[in-house]
Amino acid sequence: MRQTLNHAIVQRAWPLIAVLAVAGASASFMFTLVVPIQAQLPELLKSPREATAWVVTITLLTSAVATPISGRLGDLFGKRKVIMLLLIALIIGNILAAASTNLTVLLVGRGLQGLMTGVIPLGIAVLRDQLPPKRIGGAVALISGSFGFGAALGLPISSFIAETMDWHALFWTAAVLGLALLALVAWIVPRDTVFATGGFDYIGAIGLSAGLTGILVAIAQGNAWGWASPATLAFGGGGVVVLLTWGAFEMRLKNPVVDLRVAARPTVLMTNLASVALGFAFFSSAVLFPQILQLPTSTEIGLGMSLMSIGFILAPAGLVQIAMAPVAARLNRNVGGRATLVTSAVVISFAYVLALLAATEIWQILLANALVGAGIGIGYASMPMLIMGAVHSTETGAANGLNSLMRALGTGSAAAVMGAILAGSSAGNSAPTAAGFQLGFAIALGATVTAGVLALCIPKPLPIHARAMDVSVRETELEEDVSQH
Repeated sequence: MRQTLNHAIVQRAWPLIAVLAVAGASASFMFTLVVPIQAQLPELLKSPREATAWVVTITLLTSAVATPISGRLGDLFGKRKVIMLLLIALIIGNILAAASTNLTVLLVGRGLQGLMTGVIPLGIAVLRDQLPPKRIGGAVALISGSFGFGAALGLPISSFIAETMDWHALFWTAAVLGLALLALVAWIVPRDTVFATGGFDYIGAIGLSAGLTGILVAIAQGNAWGWASPATLAFGGGGVVVLLTWGAFEMRLKNPVVDLRVAARPTVLMTNLASVALGFAFFSSAVLFPQILQLPTSTEIGLGMSLMSIGFILAPAGLVQIAMAPVAARLNRNVGGRATLVTSAVVISFAYVLALLAATEIWQILLANALVGAGIGIGYASMPMLIMGAVHSTETGAANGLNSLMRALGTGSAAAVMGAILAGSSAGNSAPTAAGFQLGFAIALGATVTAGVLALCIPKPLPIHARAMDVSVRETELEEDVSQH
């Protein structure tokens, strides 16, 4: 029986992992999809630049809001079903964007595209349900790394499409990708057998959405509006007030959209805080390195490269992230998630130390960015494992959704902070100065060190004999699942 079980698991494991990894990469591809045409959008859409900036911002907003909510929906109604609904939203969003001739329709389409980010925590939860414990680590590492892989490879691909075709082809291509993924998910991802109990907290979902929207709009628009402007303070302060009220309301519910009691567990809490810091460190490189590569050589800091060339220089970081999947799985297995997360912070720290010492040649930026990719590949693989070790299987989707949200808050904050630093250093100049980039690298290094310190504060895992009980239960579930199929 055990041999039959293992054979059945191996047969279905790799197609399942591959489909979910491609889905995760496709979610991140949506963020870099419009980068090549961002500067041209005011002319293409006949709209002011401040308005067209929302083509990027709205995707970040909807992804942050949708991730924890889709995780809870997946726990309740089935992760496969919610993944397919998110893919349908992606397809509709891309068709709308591809057919758009004005800003309003394009924004609706881009908002629907952002919902796709929810497939990453859902995919991780599917792996927990479908795979034996010894195979989960490597699979989760691959899914986690797929997000950076999609973003890194998305830039040269979207640059090529934008330079050789009409800009609407970007969205038609993404729509075809979504259709292919929908068919593969329907074919390969098994139907759910593990469900959470209780109903869906609609009021909590609305409150979470409103609070996050206020904070993220303030972060995204702070540079343009001014950090002390009434609009920024109103959105940011209002978002904080709404989230505090929402938190008090959620604590009184038996089945909240985000269980703050689970989020307050020491392992979950410290992992989420480390996620914010590591997300900040990760996205700082995505802001700083491309700027150095793209700025004209006349600035004495830039290398004057084209967007497509920049994409190819930065793409290896995504490949490194994927390559780190087996390394991260081995580290998680041998030394534990906490030590793996600390290792991630150490690797990224080396990257920013290198950037502080030398970031004036292509090879230096390529190496530093690859080190960031390696560190993120290791760190992002450890976080879901730490979370899953502290929550029940029926809480996996929501808990990992919240962790993904924490990463998004870190990346969004990094975009705002690094943008403000570079804008401040360019006051009176035509471009940011070397001192501005140095300050950015130093702050990113500080965030990385903070992530490492927070990781050290994560409680040690349960003893082996205590975890063995959960393993035996999981194997029993798998035997029942195989017998049913």
